[in-house]
Amino acid sequence: MTTPLRIGFIPLVDAAALIVAVDKGFAAAEGLEVELVREVSWSNVRDKLNIGLFDAAHLLAPVAIASSLGLGHVKVPIAAPFNLGINGNAITVSPALHAALMEEIDGDRFDPMVTARALAKLVAKRRKAGAEPLTFGMTFPFSTHNYQLRFWMAAAGVDPDEDVRLVVLPPPYMVDSLANGHVDAFCVGAPWNSVAVDLGIGHILHFVSDILVRAAEKVLAVRQVWADKNPDVVASLVRAAVKGAEFIEQPANLTEAAQILARPERIGVDAEVIQRTLTGRLKISPDGTFRESGRYLLVGREEAGRPDPVQAAWLYAQMVRWGQTALTSEGVKTAMSVFRPDLYDAALGRRPPEQDPAAFGAFAGPVFDPDNIRGHLEAFEVGRWKA
Repeated sequence: MTTPLRIGFIPLVDAAALIVAVDKGFAAAEGLEVELVREVSWSNVRDKLNIGLFDAAHLLAPVAIASSLGLGHVKVPIAAPFNLGINGNAITVSPALHAALMEEIDGDRFDPMVTARALAKLVAKRRKAGAEPLTFGMTFPFSTHNYQLRFWMAAAGVDPDEDVRLVVLPPPYMVDSLANGHVDAFCVGAPWNSVAVDLGIGHILHFVSDILVRAAEKVLAVRQVWADKNPDVVASLVRAAVKGAEFIEQPANLTEAAQILARPERIGVDAEVIQRTLTGRLKISPDGTFRESGRYLLVGREEAGRPDPVQAAWLYAQMVRWGQTALTSEGVKTAMSVFRPDLYDAALGRRPPEQDPAAFGAFAGPVFDPDNIRGHLEAFEVGRWKA
């Protein structure tokens, strides 16, 4: 007997473990008959999950937390028993903005503090000249993209709510928006940064792993009440996703995995672009310059699939920093309870070592301590948080 499931996803490479789990038969082997439903916007995915049109979803990690807290929408507690991706985002800028930033650069252009300072100089020049604020695209108000952009800019004193304009765009629309001049830059997941570079309309300024060493990006999300009623199905789904991630991380399977993801009904871009993403070797400029990082996107290696509640606490802290919610002990507890390493461990029958908190890392600010979010917030000059 099989269990039918409808699972929503956005066409991004960090949905890879889920897509491969279904298309390679790992889900079927666990007794699951999965229909993957491709969506365009995160609000669609969230809403369909929350009202039960989806049994599970590829979801922005902060959206799972916001839904559980009742921020920005109705309150629907979410459980995330599997991390679909660690890192994977990049900041891409237009050729004009890239040239302007390079003129202001003083130091290593791959150092995010150096580029943030260059941005601050450029913002000041534009204000003095009476120019319109630069516009940056990000995928959702409750998204790592939003918080990563803000974290980077604010480190050099750029106020993301006053000095630039941040706008929400669905991931597949980022490239057209840059091409049409609607945005000057964007932060999005793969493969859309690479698509912009290949079209000659963008330069990848930073892998977001330059800004945060290890950041929870997408989760496999289910409603908490559904998880409580269907523990065996949740365990089967986690095991299938783990097998999908393990398949992808095997070098011998790289070409096949990229071809699966490239299908029109999945991500729908060239397999070679996806393969670049999975290897962490990306073309960063239209002139053919490449850059490589072993941390660009973690799908299964380094225990990337195991949810870490410290990651949830950091995301909650960013919500507080930027005025999306107030700091409360109950809020921290709720946020951390969304990430469910207990469900992951139970599904696999093992418990890997806990992550070293210092491995979380960031290019600016103190080491993050989930037990001292107030201290984390007080370390930064720019923000919307009120003590």
